[in-house]
Amino acid sequence: MCTVSFIPVNGKIFITSNRDEKFSRKKAIAPAVNKYNGWKLIYPKDAEANGTWIALKENGDAAVLLNGAFIRHQTNPPYRKSRGIIFLDVLASKYPSFIFSKIDLSGIEPFTFILFEKGCVYQFRWDGNEKFCKQLSANRPHIWSSSTLYDGLIIKKREQWFTKFLNRTNTPTQQDIFEFHRFGGDGDRNNDLLMNRDNFYSTVSITSILLTADRGSLKYLDLAENKFVETKIELLNRITIP
Repeated sequence: MCTVSFIPVNGKIFITSNRDEKFSRKKAIAPAVNKYNGWKLIYPKDAEANGTWIALKENGDAAVLLNGAFIRHQTNPPYRKSRGIIFLDVLASKYPSFIFSKIDLSGIEPFTFILFEKGCVYQFRWDGNEKFCKQLSANRPHIWSSSTLYDGLIIKKREQWFTKFLNRTNTPTQQDIFEFHRFGGDGDRNNDLLMNRDNFYSTVSITSILLTADRGSLKYLDLAENKFVETKIELLNRITIP
């Protein structure tokens, strides 16, 4: 939940996330189709809090979560509810963008929520006091890095790596995107996309959503086992792809 890219290409949408976590955290449960608030969603499950950081819904809505908002914040537990559960509460609703504007986030740790809903891309942020909502272009690529692990200079450097990758690969495949998320960087293990900080924090998985007008899937790479799992979902109706 710490590096996220959104890439539209040739009638497809790719939303890809690197999960950077403490070594001490329990291993996540591999993705599966789950029922939540009456909706079918594909998502990997956090084994400690039972939430998630990335999910695809049967109507074609998709979202991903990053820790932190704009700057590194001071943690102040205990929090009222896990961000991964808030994530599911918002996504598993008829109109997630509307629900985010209404949901009570008092007592919730800061986060960034990227949402693809009905052909639109939204960036929602909660800084612990205030919500910030912004609609982004769905016709161009975007990349985000968690403010809790990466400062402004490193975030800018990662944006430059992303631009170079896109310039080299005009029509990237899902495999190309996985390789960028796995090998992108300049050899600095603390800040490369596949990161490791003194065996305390490291990238534990890479997850990529693929959406077309009539199908969706989620592909998950467990880095410890070097194992791919792909789960597909039948969309209820054709959706709008920019």
